[in-house]
Amino acid sequence: MKEKFYITTPLYYVNDIPHIGHAYTTIAADVLARYKRLKGFDVFFLTGTDEHGQKIAEAAKAKGKEPQVFCDEIVTRFKSAWEVLNISYNDFIRTTEERHIKVVQEVFSKLLKAGDIYKGEYEGWYCTPCETFWTDMQLKEVKVVTPKARTSGEEHHPHGNFCPDCGRPVQKIKEHTYFFKLSRYERQLLKHIEDHPKFIEPQSRRNEVLSFVKTGLKDLSVTRTAFSWGVPVAEDPKHVVYVWFDALINYITAPGYGSNQVRFDRLWPADIHLMGKEIVRFHAVIWPCMLMALGLKLPKTIFGHGWWTVEGEKMSKSKGNVVDPLALAKEFGIDAVRYFLLKDVTFGSDGDFSRKSLIVKFNSDLANDLGNLLNRSLTMVEKYFEGKAEIPAKPDFDELSLELVSLARSTPHTYSLHMDKFEFSEALDAMLKLVNLANNYIEKEAPWKLSKEGKTEELKAVMYNLLQVLMIAAFLIYPFMPQTADNMWKQLGFSNILAESAQTPTFGGKLADKIAKGNPLFPRIVQPEADQP
Repeated sequence: MKEKFYITTPLYYVNDIPHIGHAYTTIAADVLARYKRLKGFDVFFLTGTDEHGQKIAEAAKAKGKEPQVFCDEIVTRFKSAWEVLNISYNDFIRTTEERHIKVVQEVFSKLLKAGDIYKGEYEGWYCTPCETFWTDMQLKEVKVVTPKARTSGEEHHPHGNFCPDCGRPVQKIKEHTYFFKLSRYERQLLKHIEDHPKFIEPQSRRNEVLSFVKTGLKDLSVTRTAFSWGVPVAEDPKHVVYVWFDALINYITAPGYGSNQVRFDRLWPADIHLMGKEIVRFHAVIWPCMLMALGLKLPKTIFGHGWWTVEGEKMSKSKGNVVDPLALAKEFGIDAVRYFLLKDVTFGSDGDFSRKSLIVKFNSDLANDLGNLLNRSLTMVEKYFEGKAEIPAKPDFDELSLELVSLARSTPHTYSLHMDKFEFSEALDAMLKLVNLANNYIEKEAPWKLSKEGKTEELKAVMYNLLQVLMIAAFLIYPFMPQTADNMWKQLGFSNILAESAQTPTFGGKLADKIAKGNPLFPRIVQPEADQP
């Protein structure tokens, strides 16, 4: 049986349409899923939507729609977006599905019977946009200038209580609730984090969570009674389950918890929960404690990547700078967008999006380097050998060839080392280093001179080496740019990269009987002079 690899994105909140932040997480997860499939893993890639909670109820009401109707419309947009962006998920789960509601109620009942959930009263602060409870000590105080002070010039700065995450006002609420005994698992969680350095990544997120846990965990309110849009508690239907408690359970619903024990035992625990850094605390504190209470293993890795700004500014509707990934894909091509998002910044760090940067990266890496190598090489194979590459007696016939062959042999290993550590940009750098060396190889070997001088065996070796490099490059680029890789593979004379490539590309792979050169992969984008860097 193949080794399994279970990867998840968070469930995206359906209060709005997909934006570049959603796309970034999902594309990164897709890259890992495709990479692991190429390595021979049995991959289960889960994504989906979070559709309950006060924020959704209010958004639906503002649109004059029933919550379920509102959710159905937004979910369609998410699914369409992932289809356009070529996301190869295995399951798409919605928190409004019966299979999930059933598991949420079963989990709640189990923890209630075990004494890990108890009834009480909550009085404190709640941020509806973040669906998060806060204590007095955690709130962010912000000075607010009143309209009167602004017009009169008087220095009057009343303080307001604001969410420390999103900066928006919080509400004081008091209601009967059920609490989850988060505090019971504080020491156990702290020990697990300290004993498993790879449990939370990158290191900066791990440090943040450790600091948070060390301040002490308070029991968590896990039901609401102020609204009804949520999973009702079976034992007390006027209570609905807190949206985060509800949503986190999806990670065990999908692989079969409570419905298919054999499948669940094979897939659980998750190998990686992938998400934006703003929700790491929910996944690295609340979720592990829930799993401990259920007696289940913890996920192997929780990875919180950075945020994207737009030309130095935070994305917001009011500024009109929210980036639409589908519009970008339509303008530049799906694969170019996928490539840019994972090449431009180190995964885990914050990134800044600009059209100029995307165009520069497109022209340099894709048009000038990768696309140029494929086009030039296949043109020469057609010209000198009528599209048929032959195996030379000695591929590494000189120092230049020895250098290229050596790098071609080592690059897949270097690439895999980076991919296994979620270092996407560095993995692509390894691929580009090989591509750039091959482009320089053409200039230095000068195949046109070899042909003119009648050095057929040397010319045969040069063409062979270039085709081998292109086969390796196509394989390595596949997780990031599946359509591009498939196009390259077909131009190299094959029909299906997944069916015909080895699990690990190696120099010396079998060449096709004849190439099938096509149009250039990436026609250069010409920028207006004012937009050029």
